[in-house]
Amino acid sequence: MIDVRTGGTPAPVSSRPAQRWLARLSFAAAVAATALVLVVAGLRAGIALLVIAAAGMALTLAAAWWFLTHRGLLRALAGVAVVLAPLIVAVLYARARLVWVVVVFAMLWSAALAAGRRALSIADAAPPREYDTPPPARPYLIMNPRSGGGKVVRFDLVRRAQALGAEVLLLEGTGVTVTDLARKAIRDGADLLGVAGGDGTQALVAGIAAEHGLPFMVVSAGTRNHFALDLGLDRDDPATCLDALTDGVEVRVDLGMVGSRTFVNNASFGAYAAVVQSPAYREDKARTTLDMLPGLLTGRNGTGLRLVAGNRELTGAQAVLVSNNPYAIEDIAGLGHRPRVDGGVLGVLAVTVRGAVDAAGLIRGRRRAKSLTAFTAREAVIDADAPSVPVGIDGEAVTMSTPVLCTIVPGALRVRVPRRRPGVPPPRPELDWARLRRLALSTGRR
Repeated sequence: MIDVRTGGTPAPVSSRPAQRWLARLSFAAAVAATALVLVVAGLRAGIALLVIAAAGMALTLAAAWWFLTHRGLLRALAGVAVVLAPLIVAVLYARARLVWVVVVFAMLWSAALAAGRRALSIADAAPPREYDTPPPARPYLIMNPRSGGGKVVRFDLVRRAQALGAEVLLLEGTGVTVTDLARKAIRDGADLLGVAGGDGTQALVAGIAAEHGLPFMVVSAGTRNHFALDLGLDRDDPATCLDALTDGVEVRVDLGMVGSRTFVNNASFGAYAAVVQSPAYREDKARTTLDMLPGLLTGRNGTGLRLVAGNRELTGAQAVLVSNNPYAIEDIAGLGHRPRVDGGVLGVLAVTVRGAVDAAGLIRGRRRAKSLTAFTAREAVIDADAPSVPVGIDGEAVTMSTPVLCTIVPGALRVRVPRRRPGVPPPRPELDWARLRRLALSTGRR
């Protein structure tokens, strides 16, 4: 098991000249931004203004925590504070006639962050190996006309797929499930199963395809299409995914298992899963989330979670996210992308928020926040002080008996993708100032 939070002993610095100069540029821009305030406003006034800015940020983050963990009047007052705190800081700077300093400071600091991330950027994750295989003879595509706000109809996917020789099964009507359609397709002689729908639907059919050793095909016709993103597919035009039927290659990717269910993205426990489980969530996501978060984040209404993975044990987490391979380093909510989906490990994220300071680290998206534990493992067990827990499996709400075992099945899924596709976005590096300093001071060595 590899801990991606602590990282262990710093690795020796090995770099290219461009990386070293970008690191130096990052520090130079950061120093220039700080010096600008101190010099232009004067040492005493400059320090005061920096303190005011820091206090304004701290107040904003604390108010955001109160907004999430309270209801009624306290939530309203916290919401006002979230808006007023940065406005007051801006007014104070304006009265000191230093608005232009704020603008230049922001530009220099943005340059420092951009140069720092660029200096620390790593080589693109190696894409899964591609295998040339003949086009399917009897492909079956299951399409959900309701997914993604009606993308199946809007992009004319049924007609286009049939023109390429695919049999199309529509997921509509009552009493018919996607697993029923997938198993019917297999009985009819399908040599490829595909889905145009959301990630939850993708996961169910992917499990059946893997069970029968059939290639699987993704058509990005869902709302967010996270799995399609991590396969490097075009999420803006799902019709391009159909090119895999005639000019495609196969890649092998991993499948996650939560109990007996498969997942292609993640399984969530605790706060997020409880929100998704609410009957009101489908009708009004924002209102339901805001109504339930106070009890879940403060532990009043949530189920205490226990996480065991290898020699690790963690108790009291409000939320646990187990993913099919870890998410990019800055993504603490599983809402972004994974650099690869064939690493053969689970990504595990556990959130334990005990107050405003912990919440501030999460709100700022910090992977090194004390409230966040992140690591990789081959399996993880989630238990609770209740006989069952709500689980969000690729966004679909289910209830599972405790304890719940999550595992990874390396290379279990054969996925057919278009030969020509956008590709997976490169991972965004964490801005580690200690590592950046070593890089800036290094002379470079192999």
